[in-house]
Amino acid sequence: MLKYVSNTGGGDVVDFETAILDGFAADGGLYVPEELPKISKEILEQWSILTYTELAFEILSLFIDRSIMSEIELKDLIQEAYQSFESKDIIPLHQLKSRKDTYIMELFHGPTLSFKDIGQAFLVNLVHFFLKKRNEYKTLIIATTGDTGPAAAHFAAGKSTLDTWILYPKNMITSEQERQMTTLPHNNIHSVGVYDCPDGGDDLDFLIAILYADNDFKDKLKLSSVNSINWGRVMMQAVHYFYGYFQVVDYVGEEINMSVPSGGFGNLCGGSIARMMGLPVHTYVVASNKNDSLNRIFSTGVFSKAELYPTLSSAIDILFPYNFWRYLYFIVKDPNKIKEWRAEYENAGYMKFDSETFELFSKGYLSKSISDKQTLSIIGDIYKAEEYLLDPHGAISLVAADSYKEKLSERKLICLATAHPAKFPDITKKALNTERSLPEAGKHTSLEKAKEECESVYLCNYSHHENAIRNAMENNWKLNR
Repeated sequence: MLKYVSNTGGGDVVDFETAILDGFAADGGLYVPEELPKISKEILEQWSILTYTELAFEILSLFIDRSIMSEIELKDLIQEAYQSFESKDIIPLHQLKSRKDTYIMELFHGPTLSFKDIGQAFLVNLVHFFLKKRNEYKTLIIATTGDTGPAAAHFAAGKSTLDTWILYPKNMITSEQERQMTTLPHNNIHSVGVYDCPDGGDDLDFLIAILYADNDFKDKLKLSSVNSINWGRVMMQAVHYFYGYFQVVDYVGEEINMSVPSGGFGNLCGGSIARMMGLPVHTYVVASNKNDSLNRIFSTGVFSKAELYPTLSSAIDILFPYNFWRYLYFIVKDPNKIKEWRAEYENAGYMKFDSETFELFSKGYLSKSISDKQTLSIIGDIYKAEEYLLDPHGAISLVAADSYKEKLSERKLICLATAHPAKFPDITKKALNTERSLPEAGKHTSLEKAKEECESVYLCNYSHHENAIRNAMENNWKLNR
């Protein structure tokens, strides 16, 4: 049976079900499988003709033991998870006309119009499946910078096994993203807007870590999470890298490049794992905005904290790329080093990797920090050239790839677009230099409907957010349990 361990070496070795339901490992680390499966070229060729859901079944089966979930149970769960997606392909790819062999992977055809739907659709249903089997109940607590929260809330809404708290930095996400959470008419969904977060969503991630470290609070409320700290999210996100690859290559084994908008490294962690398993990706472009902690890591080997800048690509306004530590575990295979490096960073807010480690983890990656001005420019240019509308995050992935055109050579390129442009109407108007109504590609009926609904939300200030949120969660627990 495949077992899961903490990337910082503490706690017990656990099975898949425990790793999913716990979220964080007991020592505060991130769960990882003891080893990653290796995929042969022959298996890749067999997978190349599969649909998205068929491919997901094959890949997930490598991480989920049949004693945990039967073949039929896993297939049914996958089908249920993705039945609400708008595209029958789940993840369609659009080939650009203005650039040779360049494809946009549209990861936003789920019910909340972002790539987070892909991971949350499966993970939230998986957690619900395990809890129903145990006749148990969990409190999910999730921090969001705009997309994770709506997706988690949508898939948790109405589930009898889950009480779900979504924390977000007030005024640092779009009103469209906010209303996707606050207008849900379900009594197991609780949205919490926190004003004046100096480090945005990172402040709320830090609060979640504090609450997890309080064993009495954690045990009393039965805390769990479906943030990208949960192995289930990263595991599921590996699937779309394989799927995208098969859609564009002329033959299995052909190397391609991929460019990924990156903040917390959750999405790209899935891609990195896919490559370590055997996916023929030559180069990943780590595309950041002005909050460029990942660019500093991959270009200089420095892990450092900096001031948070609100940008047009708010979903990656992240200072602390938590999943980088999970990726690094597979590179150095030494949990003690991961623990030491994390402690050094957390104590000093700065650390520099030795040259050998830097060379190991940066091989096969290029990184770039992209400005808001460049983001607006590419959205306008692409729409003018071919009437195709990018969201700010997909725009960043394309600009970053453009900047490395010579280094990326003649290989096919997939740029990941992680949100529907309708979630960013003001940005779209600015990019297209218009005050008139949005083009049809910049609208979506679900967002228009949400504008007409009442909102339900808790509000507090960062200066007292810990006590306020603790009290709200405990009072709700007393009333409903």
